[in-house]
Amino acid sequence: MHNLILGAIIGLIIGAVSGATIIAPRLIQMPNPVSITETPQGLNDQIKKATNKPEKRQSLEKEPVRWRVASAYGSTLPQLGELGIRLETLVSVLSDGTFQIKLHEPETLVQRNEMFDAVLSGTIDAAFAAPTFWSKQNPAFQLYSAIPFGPPPQEYLSWYFFGGGDEMLHSLYKSHGLHGLICGITSSAGSNWFRTPIESLEKLKLTKINIRGLGRMVVRQLGAQTVELEDGEILKAFEEGMIDGTEASQPAVDLHHQFYRVAQNYYFPGWHQPASFLHLIINAEVWSKLPNIRKITLKTACNDNIAHGLALAESQQFKALKEFTRNGVKIQTWSPKIINALRDSWAKTRKKLEKSSPSFKSVSNSLKTFREKHAIWREISSGLPPN
Repeated sequence: MHNLILGAIIGLIIGAVSGATIIAPRLIQMPNPVSITETPQGLNDQIKKATNKPEKRQSLEKEPVRWRVASAYGSTLPQLGELGIRLETLVSVLSDGTFQIKLHEPETLVQRNEMFDAVLSGTIDAAFAAPTFWSKQNPAFQLYSAIPFGPPPQEYLSWYFFGGGDEMLHSLYKSHGLHGLICGITSSAGSNWFRTPIESLEKLKLTKINIRGLGRMVVRQLGAQTVELEDGEILKAFEEGMIDGTEASQPAVDLHHQFYRVAQNYYFPGWHQPASFLHLIINAEVWSKLPNIRKITLKTACNDNIAHGLALAESQQFKALKEFTRNGVKIQTWSPKIINALRDSWAKTRKKLEKSSPSFKSVSNSLKTFREKHAIWREISSGLPPN
């Protein structure tokens, strides 16, 4: 018994020492992180400016502000549409109704792929969407949306607010004559819906898939055919045999779209979208004319929407999955071989984009460096066994 206890103690010491041996050099080699005392986009300065002169601030608070905002998401769409409507409500409540951002249904003001230019020209004041819709303006915007094999939500947010992501996004939008804010985040998505099971990499390469963004580039790199359809076109495309599969969103969103009616194989994990930011892009002149107290109001509403959206998303998925299984959907898991092939394809895709776009390379390197640092914390902090 004495030898057994002694052996256990020695084992623990060796484990601790070997763990320290592995982790310690990596910590020493890493450069110092961005100071966590910094407030994104100088919010402290804006608060000071807004509160220095109470009389002026009270006057500005009473001046009505009305924005016309195009939304990429229908108001009844779970999570995505809900967060847009919630943002509209929050801004109104926080300003006692004197600051109104009216989100309009998709394509009632402008087409979704025209939102960026419409905001830039001043046709509309702002737009609410994931930046997949304006990736042609600059591929770096896609690194603030659905990143294949990217960070989970908490790590993504940490990089954005305290790892330099905020400043880089601000510069990106400024170079295009716009101002941008993150006003929501989604949790991990499903991967794809298919009419028939995808048992092999060879079969995946023979499919025709509806998919956008960086994920589209990854599957094209593998050899699969891709199309980009609007949400309302997907069911018909399945029914007419135009597509074999479509990218998935969160289960609650996919339940709303009723993909289970035409495809019974729902694949996980969502390699193409571990998380995605929702952006509010604003005309630069409109933003510059906005009093600081209004800017604080909008940023406060956006930050609250981020926290609410993440909690909401995590709470809704199990119920949707149960509904799918009740309707005969098979919850499938990608084989390690296919996941590895997708990961390799993403590495090649990323290198091509880094080579062709300096801004993509700059943002990509920033996120990559942050993730390398964060991996050490994730590794030593997530070792608890399940209850």
